[in-house]
Amino acid sequence: MTELDGEDVYEAPRAAEPAPTARARRNTTPIVPPQSIAGRALVFVIAIMTFLSCLTLGAVTLVRDTASVWENQIAREATIQIKPVEGVDMEASLEKAASIAGQFTGVRGVKIVDREATSRLLEPWLGSGLNIDELPVPRLVIVTIDEDNPPDFAGMRALLQPEVPGVSLDDHRTWVDRLVAMARTTVTLGLAVLVLMLSATVLTVVFATRGAMAGNGHIIEVLHYVGAEAMFIAREFRRHFLLIGMKGAVAGGAAAMAVFVLFWWWSSRNLATPQADQATALFGNFAIGVTGYVGAALVIVLIGVLTAATSHVTVMTYLKDIDVSHHDGL
Repeated sequence: MTELDGEDVYEAPRAAEPAPTARARRNTTPIVPPQSIAGRALVFVIAIMTFLSCLTLGAVTLVRDTASVWENQIAREATIQIKPVEGVDMEASLEKAASIAGQFTGVRGVKIVDREATSRLLEPWLGSGLNIDELPVPRLVIVTIDEDNPPDFAGMRALLQPEVPGVSLDDHRTWVDRLVAMARTTVTLGLAVLVLMLSATVLTVVFATRGAMAGNGHIIEVLHYVGAEAMFIAREFRRHFLLIGMKGAVAGGAAAMAVFVLFWWWSSRNLATPQADQATALFGNFAIGVTGYVGAALVIVLIGVLTAATSHVTVMTYLKDIDVSHHDGL
């Protein structure tokens, strides 16, 4: 009874809140425990695999880009080398060789490497203050060529040899072929290592999924026998392992990208040091470019999707085995 404006009004008792149904409780309780020691270990393993995979992909991209730069630089030039011959004027031989090379179609320019430049080239091995006249040092003529319309090197070589004593022409074809072969071999090995790492990730997820199902086997079997569809159970596992896979993949991929950014920062800050000069000569500035970072992002997504797909297939196979065993037992 309540009093409203002087009148007694009867108030019906409120109905008690309905207890949550068994279905609601089941929906709020996942089949696979979201936090477990095995789950945290799997995140760590996937992070390591993703880190190594992204490093491999970045290294392959770096080698491929650097080899392409080397190939373009080498393909743009040819070298005429003249060895000292007793009684022959070296300067006249250089001028003669440059004149002959400049006559060929496809030659964009000819440059004689002078004495000072030759001394600087030999300085790292023979020291400073070198007098090249006292040593039988070959002299060079750099021939810049048109990559799209290269000159006739065979004809140039045939014309140079009788006219210039001690001359040899190097069109760098051997170096280019070796460089291309090395780059292709490196890329093939890198891709093979990447496939092996992805395979190891798949096997790890298979074992982790089977372990999770073994730990919750009685629950899964009861749900399956009372009518829970296989797709429902597989979806629960797929969601769980997709989350685990993406956590590990993002952590490992971010760490790999940070390594490349760190190397790029180090090379850009130490350009004047001998160590950085040697590293830059071999690998450029350690920048994997947009292609490398996009590739690393794709590896992250691939590992996450692969983790979810692997767990889905494993669960479906496990449930199919349960059905076969059940029918055989009847």
